[in-house]
Amino acid sequence: MSSIRSDLNSFAVIESQREIKGKTTLEHRYYLSSLAPDADRLLRAIRAHWSVENRLHWCMNVVFADDQMRARTGHAAHNLAVLKHMTLNLIRLDPIPRKSGIKARRLIAATSDPYRAQLLGLT
Repeated sequence: MSSIRSDLNSFAVIESQREIKGKTTLEHRYYLSSLAPDADRLLRAIRAHWSVENRLHWCMNVVFADDQMRARTGHAAHNLAVLKHMTLNLIRLDPIPRKSGIKARRLIAATSDPYRAQLLGLT
């Protein structure tokens, strides 16, 4: 039985270079895709993937410690994920600009009835 998928259409290598504190690193990332071998389209798809990864998954892990969540029975993990996404969206939609980050605003919402009411649109 072959382990090669029949819908594999392209292979991409992304070379990324970054500089931190004067030190430059070069990294190669490899991707397999069912998309046609079109460099522009593959690049857009890869960037869209990492945009979600950086904007949502990383944020969920930092703000809510998602990687440490141990809810595994029934629908608990899914229900908690829905509540966490709702909370994140409410905090991001806060109409009053604040200097604090999302994690700090989550903690404030947990302890401040007026702030929580404002986020929920109750005031």
